[in-house]
Amino acid sequence: MSSRRLLRLLRQLTAASAAPSPGSGSRLMSVSGRGSMNVFDREMKRRQRRWAGSLQDTHLFHYLRDEVGGRVADRVYDIARTFPLALDIGGGKSHIAEHLSKDVVERLILTDVSEKTLKQRRRTEIPTHCVLTDEEFLPFKENSFDLVVSSLSLHWINDLPGALRQIHQVLKPDGVFIGAMVGGETLYELRCSLQLAETEREGGFSPHVSPYTAVTDLGNLLGQAGFNMLTVDIDDVQVHYPGITEVMTDLQGMGESNCAWNRKSLLHRDSILAAAAVYKEMYGNEDGSVPATFEILYMIGWKPHESQAKPVKRGSATASFGDLSKIRRPNQTDES
Repeated sequence: MSSRRLLRLLRQLTAASAAPSPGSGSRLMSVSGRGSMNVFDREMKRRQRRWAGSLQDTHLFHYLRDEVGGRVADRVYDIARTFPLALDIGGGKSHIAEHLSKDVVERLILTDVSEKTLKQRRRTEIPTHCVLTDEEFLPFKENSFDLVVSSLSLHWINDLPGALRQIHQVLKPDGVFIGAMVGGETLYELRCSLQLAETEREGGFSPHVSPYTAVTDLGNLLGQAGFNMLTVDIDDVQVHYPGITEVMTDLQGMGESNCAWNRKSLLHRDSILAAAAVYKEMYGNEDGSVPATFEILYMIGWKPHESQAKPVKRGSATASFGDLSKIRRPNQTDES
């Protein structure tokens, strides 16, 4: 498909009530009209992603995004069908799309909050059109996409239940959402080291690592958004660094620095040095490196359709467990 035809299709998909532009500032209400938590400074996150997008596309800064993007793509391949039109929310530099072929996804809409990131996206064989938009406000019509994917973007959403409802809304019936986000145990080594160091040096600590969603909540959120046939699983990705400074530098280069409103804007030098010592003492490897653990939550949810398998009614079984227990395996005498 030519870029002109893809652009024409995009205009048809875009809702008349377009979403707020990424520079429109913070909002305390979700598009559904319900009040939402305002944990993250979304404008700060845009600036962080914009700065990260301006950096050279090095393997170091994007190792985690490339790794998780590949694992999301593997889950797309597990579904034996071709998706005519897919949406990648917070797609960055095509970290998922570069692992997919046009035999699986025929056309792709790639979104991100950073224009620089979209301009530096990696070229793939899938016809792609980029849209600058906020993940919290999807500007697309209902029943537009056969597949929605997202990798390492939704954990910065203030209204995650509202975002999942929007994803459900833009999917076609029998469409599927496959996503990955950072979970609650991510960077526990960094969090613990900073807390211990600040408590010892400053008499208290401030949150330097963002709060993340727990896996126990994710299934409920997907169900409340209207998805069925849910799958949620966890995968730990551990990256090894020379020290705490390299960990924090890499997070900044990925655009993954903390943007919570209650974050502390300054880390004292003494506290950083103390945290580095604690990090190596408590978690250091024999070779002198330190691990940084990322808990990745993967989710799959389907938009309901009449063709999907449905559970039978309660009490409609024709055999009981008692009857099943009477079935015995033949012994050697019976076989002979």
